Amino acid sequence: MNRIFKSNNYFGQFLILIGILLLIPLITVIFYPEDISQMYAFVIPAVWAIILGLCICYIRPKRKSPQNWRSSIHEGSLTVLYAWLIGIILGAMPFVISGQLTFVQALFEAVSGWTTTGLSVVDVTKVNHLFQFHRCFMQFCGGLGFIMMILFFVQENQAANLYNAEGHPDRLEPRLINTVRMIFGIYFVSLVLGSILYYIFGMNWFDSIFHAMCSLSTGGFSTQVDSIGAYHSIAIEWVTILLMVIGTTNFAVLLLMVKRKWREVEKISELRLFTVLVIISTILIAIMLSYSLYLSISDGLRVAVFNVVSALSTTGYATMSYQSWPTTAVFILIILMIIGGGYGSTAGGMKLTRVYIAYQTLKKTFREKISSKRSVNKIYHYRAQGRTEINATLMQDTMSYILIYLLIYVVGTILMSYFAQCDLQSAMFEFASALGTVGLSIGLTGPQTSAIVLIIEMCGMLLGRLEIFVVFIGISAMFYKAKKVFIRKNLV
Repeated sequence: MNRIFKSNNYFGQFLILIGILLLIPLITVIFYPEDISQMYAFVIPAVWAIILGLCICYIRPKRKSPQNWRSSIHEGSLTVLYAWLIGIILGAMPFVISGQLTFVQALFEAVSGWTTTGLSVVDVTKVNHLFQFHRCFMQFCGGLGFIMMILFFVQENQAANLYNAEGHPDRLEPRLINTVRMIFGIYFVSLVLGSILYYIFGMNWFDSIFHAMCSLSTGGFSTQVDSIGAYHSIAIEWVTILLMVIGTTNFAVLLLMVKRKWREVEKISELRLFTVLVIISTILIAIMLSYSLYLSISDGLRVAVFNVVSALSTTGYATMSYQSWPTTAVFILIILMIIGGGYGSTAGGMKLTRVYIAYQTLKKTFREKISSKRSVNKIYHYRAQGRTEINATLMQDTMSYILIYLLIYVVGTILMSYFAQCDLQSAMFEFASALGTVGLSIGLTGPQTSAIVLIIEMCGMLLGRLEIFVVFIGISAMFYKAKKVFIRKNLV
């Protein structure tokens, strides 16, 4: 076993890790023995993954390190892409082997789970506790990411490249392993506290753990058809809001909170933007709901604040259907889903930091255009590490990402509208939810959804979770390696 963890072969290690993760839901059989007949659906793919992973690690224990910085980025992106694809395929297998879902539906459920999206094709009224726990456990692990989990056990020279490639830009401690362990600690302590609070306010233990996992990972899967709204509890809604906020907050910022460095926390740019967006959106939506649905002001505020935080944190929990909502209120939720949560958190979307940088860049541009003075003014944003200059490179990277994100969103919306045969607003809402890994649905996604629509949404979920460029770089590296193998064989 020591040889496996010292091996540089991430491909084998990921297979072993995912195989072990597939076995963990079997713990539920202890408490729900009636589900024992379906254990085979998890044991078969898990055992095959572990055996194959062990063989790879023992046969090829060493992997060549990239020779330069550019190749290390390609290698890291390819490794991340491999980890997620193998995780998705293996995560789908229990649904396929048990015959509960078609292959495309099973892939969709696994993609939605691992990417912490929350859109679902499963009828939760017919799924037993074993498969329910599998769904929420995928979201919980997906919030951390496969790279984060493997780095908890394995450390080597390329660990930092993999850590950054999966979308974790900040370090909490100088040593990467200490950062990873600190994140695990924050994550699990929040899970325990959230589960206890849910139980105190009326959920049973299974639902408490399930919803704590999914809220904290900003996932959105639920054991109830009506999501959090099924419990009709203000206390449960506020516990969910608390966990969603924790999940959508950068882990480095959470560490500042744990250390009680409140003055530094107050300066964080994305937290300020998050607060402003929540307050403004809540007030606007509350007014609209009170006027159009004849709700009282207090009920309007209650519904608005929960669903605004759910959309902006990209969690996807809901307290009521959106089909009766006024168009403008739905459009506000679409904007919030596109913006997304904190950078370096479990949330999706374009990320608050990028939106803040884009805002500061535009403000600077306008000032320079209308000002008669020829002066160069530097602009900054505050991160957990302190004040950081928004230089030309950061501006270019940010604006490029936002542009390609919006381009993918437009293309995806058009495809959704055509293949789902729905109106533009519904397509905009549903694909914004998929691309932002949110999970809110206006009714287009379910057991009846066609395979082509599910594939479009899966593409959006993967691109959104893996920060778009990682996918493109990984695919590019894959073709480059295939080309090298092809040329080598032809030369031989």
